[in-house]
Amino acid sequence: MKGQQTNAPAPRKGATRAADIPQSVMEALARGEIESATLAEALAVDQARLVRTVFPELSAAATAKVDTLTRQGILKRMTGMGALLLRELGPACVDRCRAHRSDTVRGWACFAIGALEGLNLPARLEAVQPLVDDAHFGVREWAWMGIRAHLVDDLDAAIEHLLPWTDSPSERVRRFASEALRPRGVWCAHIAALKQQPQRAMPILSALRDDPSIYVQDSVANWLNDASKDQPEWARSVCRQWLAEAPSVATRRICHRGLRSIAGNVSATHPEAF
Repeated sequence: MKGQQTNAPAPRKGATRAADIPQSVMEALARGEIESATLAEALAVDQARLVRTVFPELSAAATAKVDTLTRQGILKRMTGMGALLLRELGPACVDRCRAHRSDTVRGWACFAIGALEGLNLPARLEAVQPLVDDAHFGVREWAWMGIRAHLVDDLDAAIEHLLPWTDSPSERVRRFASEALRPRGVWCAHIAALKQQPQRAMPILSALRDDPSIYVQDSVANWLNDASKDQPEWARSVCRQWLAEAPSVATRRICHRGLRSIAGNVSATHPEAF
């Protein structure tokens, strides 16, 4: 009924430290019954229990491998789980993971897509796009980590195929176009080609330089900040040009944050500041 109030529950406020996660939450995460609410919870999930619960048909050899994987760092753990599920269950595991309630399980789908053989880049991007647009913060990060190596292997094609994503109505999809190709990134190998020649990504950066979303703005700014650590003059030149051509609030914010490692307290209000 119009105007009727709903009693939708408020989002769960999770723990910010692993030591503070209640045992009941740990149990529910391990059973795949709830999503993680914070990074601390996402990192604390007992993936060995979770995979046995979600995929009880795994072979004994696979479950033994799982125990080894869960002793590794988080990125190796997620990568290994995606590859293991693909080997054990075939490509059908992607849809099963992608539809699951657990954000960790959906994260495995990202890495299974990365491990799929025989996919060209457009097909791989199409497969991962629902996860790129996932409502959960963690799944969106796993999405770019899961296929980043393929983007780097064919960098110019990746930029070409990601450019239309910058016009998506979803801020999450637009953000992916920038975040997936950050020269330094987080929890991932650097992209040497973009550290040396950041201008190759200008089609994407230029398309997003005036994006209204803070989520996207932060990614573009972080991209420029990455680049400024290797090519400071290039980063200054880009911001100088953008601010001379279209000094919007969004562009000024991107430039101010993007040059934070090299500009000190210089204001990004005027292009001549750089």
